[in-house]
Amino acid sequence: MDQAIKSIVIVGGGTAGWITAGTLAAKLQNEHADGFKITLVESPDVKPIGVGEGTWPTMRRTLKAMGIRETDFIRECNVSFKQGAKFAQWVTGAEDDFYYHPLVLPQDFDSTNLARHWMAHPFEQSFSQAVSPQEAVCETGLAPKTIATAEFTSIINYAYHLDAGRFSAFLQRHCIEKLNVHHILDNVSKINAAENGDIASVSTKANGDIAGDLFIDCTGFKSLLLGEHFKVRFKSCKDVLFVDQALAIHVPYDTDDAPIASHTISTGQSAGWVWDIGLQNRRGVGHVYSSAHTTEQRASEELLNYIAQTGGKVNEADIRSIGLNPGHRETFWRQNCVAVGLSAGFLEPLEASSLLLVEISAAMIADQFPATRDAMDIVAKRFNHTFLYRWERIIDFLKLHYMLSKRNDSAFWIDNRDTTTIPQSLQEQLTLWQFQPPWHNDFEHAVEVFPAASYQYVLYGMGFYTKPNELGMSQAYQQKASALRQKNSQQVQQMLKKLPDNRGLINKIHQFGMQRV
Repeated sequence: MDQAIKSIVIVGGGTAGWITAGTLAAKLQNEHADGFKITLVESPDVKPIGVGEGTWPTMRRTLKAMGIRETDFIRECNVSFKQGAKFAQWVTGAEDDFYYHPLVLPQDFDSTNLARHWMAHPFEQSFSQAVSPQEAVCETGLAPKTIATAEFTSIINYAYHLDAGRFSAFLQRHCIEKLNVHHILDNVSKINAAENGDIASVSTKANGDIAGDLFIDCTGFKSLLLGEHFKVRFKSCKDVLFVDQALAIHVPYDTDDAPIASHTISTGQSAGWVWDIGLQNRRGVGHVYSSAHTTEQRASEELLNYIAQTGGKVNEADIRSIGLNPGHRETFWRQNCVAVGLSAGFLEPLEASSLLLVEISAAMIADQFPATRDAMDIVAKRFNHTFLYRWERIIDFLKLHYMLSKRNDSAFWIDNRDTTTIPQSLQEQLTLWQFQPPWHNDFEHAVEVFPAASYQYVLYGMGFYTKPNELGMSQAYQQKASALRQKNSQQVQQMLKKLPDNRGLINKIHQFGMQRV
């Protein structure tokens, strides 16, 4: 008789482990009576990296599905609202050089491609200004909702900035207390194989052997199960994405009521870029760079210069250095083991894809949870196909930011435009987009990590040119596009009047809490 999958063992904690545990536990509890067990084994000696502080709007759905209150999450994890990313000094490197990748789709994006209309008059407004109200909301430091807006709902789409260390602890408490996840704090000393090649159990120093039917590897860069035990090879993408080092530091605010930015700020440097994430109590600032194009000393100097220019004061000794290895495992699910988080791979935090990949990996495992061992092989095949595609598309999208730059002040930016470093899949899309703007059917999957709208925001934010169609625009299309542009302008004015500032809303949430959905 085929073996039923009843016991899930997650090796490793941090945000990857606890998001996976919570997602699985909530889904299984909702759909099944009992008979399953989720155990998370976490080493007391491994500290989480703790720099993944930006999320996608998907995190709202993830937390709600786990039964978490948004009010509690915001209060306990130093959360602020994120409405997109502002890219400064990526195109020319000039002081006034910036564009936005907002979290709101262009007006009527399901059926109307406003890029064609905007391209006829591209200098009147930036593309994101012309098609979305979010750039104006971010530039004025406003929140995406009011205190009267119910939890997890919005007036304008949003994600979060969060304290990664506090978030892991918050999720841990919730999973143990509310979702019955069994937590073992111990070191795994050995992985024990079954006759069929599966993992039968993991041996721990103090708790003996822990058996399971499905093992989830959340052991970070170490990749203890998938990488070390199953010897699944790591596929580097350093030939495409050069960034391989990070320097990170916490920057305190000058005052308790200092404004909180409504977006991630990513500022280009000579051989990489600086991230700037505003939380309730501090900013998280870091410099990711290519060690082939600069030294750690030079990168540290640029980071400290940025902090000084933005009014921050820090102790240089507090800067943490983190080695990065961009790329991913050649396969993500082998036998009865699937990797989630850094054990599956890592890409620079340019578009906050790390936590997103954890969320959607955990969601797919939960949604297609195999009832039996035989069913697991089919689910694993689908999972591997889906996530290989997703990793490749994310690599393409991140590369797009670099290769469109016109900066000539350093080898880093020039080398990023070398066609030998640009994936063929991306080169083909760019050839197409010279003649028509990105649109839904340019991609293979109905649900993409980055939709056509994201490509439009980056392409046109960075000055990419799509030639006008020789067939022109119909009068009906021009009228509809003009009406949508006018609607966008009206929404901007309404939101600027209605929305509170980011800090003000967070203070009210601490004081009053938000309405439940």
